[in-house]
Amino acid sequence: MEKPYVMGIDMGGTNTVFGVVDARGHVIARSSIKTQEYTDIKKYVNTLHKEMMKLIDSVGGIDNIRGIGCGAPNGNYYTGNIEDAPNLPWKGIVPFSEMMSDKFGVPCHITNDANAAAMGEMTYGVARGMKNFIMITLGTGVGSGIVIDGKVVYGHDGHAGELGHTTVVRGENGRLCGCGKTGCLEAYASATGVARTAREILETTDKKSVLRNLKADAITSKDVYDAAVQEDEVALEIFETTGKYLGEKFADFITFSAPEAIVIFGGLTKAGDYLMNPIREHMEKNVMPRWKGKVKLLFSDLKEADAAVLGASALAWE
Repeated sequence: MEKPYVMGIDMGGTNTVFGVVDARGHVIARSSIKTQEYTDIKKYVNTLHKEMMKLIDSVGGIDNIRGIGCGAPNGNYYTGNIEDAPNLPWKGIVPFSEMMSDKFGVPCHITNDANAAAMGEMTYGVARGMKNFIMITLGTGVGSGIVIDGKVVYGHDGHAGELGHTTVVRGENGRLCGCGKTGCLEAYASATGVARTAREILETTDKKSVLRNLKADAITSKDVYDAAVQEDEVALEIFETTGKYLGEKFADFITFSAPEAIVIFGGLTKAGDYLMNPIREHMEKNVMPRWKGKVKLLFSDLKEADAAVLGASALAWE
C-alpha cells in the first residue's frame, strides 16, 4: 500500500518550519523550531526528530511517511550535504540527509531552497504539467531553480542555477553582493536591493517622495510598494529600475533554456503590476525575436505560508 504522506522541511537561518503533506499538496499539520538556538548539529537533529515525530504520530506514525524532503541554504541534492552555508550555525560540510535518514528510518533528500521552490511549483503550483520553466524567488536574495525536460538542473557539483549571481552592473560601480562578487542581480532585484535603490535615489536626487518621511536606513521594499500605491514618483522609478534589471536578465535566461514560463515567487511579488509590467516590457524588448510573446510570466499561486514546506516535500515523492 502506498504511504500517504511525506514530510517537508524549510530550513532557514532563523527558523526551521516543517509539515506533513499529502499527495494533493495539502499541509496537514505544521510546526517549527528555532534554527539559531542549536550550535551543535546533533542537538538540532535530535530536537527536529522529537518535534517532527509529534506531527508524524498524529497521522498514524512513521509507517505512513514515504520520505522527507528538505530545502536548505547550500543544500546539495547529489551529496545530501549542507555545504558551507553562511547563514546557518554549523560550518563546513554537514551530512544532513544521512543524519535524518538514520534518525527516522526513511529516505531524506535535500536541495537548496530555490530548487525546492521549483519542485513545489512543478508538483503543486502554476507550473504543474510544465517540463521547462524557470523559478525565480525574490526575497532577501534572488534565488532560482531551472527545470529542463521535467528535471531540476543541478550541474556537475549540485550548485547549478545561481541566476541571481549573474552580473547586471559591471565594473567598480557595481554593488557588492553577499556572494563576494560585485554587480549581481541579487544586489539590485532582491527586497534588500529595492530598499538600497530607494536610499540611493533619495540621497542623490531632490525628488519629492513620501519615502523621505522615513529613516533612510529603515526603508523596506514594503514601504516602496506602499508609496507606489500613492503614485509616488520615486517609488514608481524604483520598481521601473528593478523591473528593467529583471526583464533584461530574463531575456538572457530565455535564450539559455527556452522555458515555457518564468514563475516568480517571494515577498516582492506583492508589488503586483508595479513590478510585473516593467519586467514584461524589458523582457520582450530584449529577448531574441524567436521568443517574443512566447514565454509566460507568472506569479506563483502557492500560499506563502505553505510554499516552502510544499516545495521541500516534493523531493520526497521522487
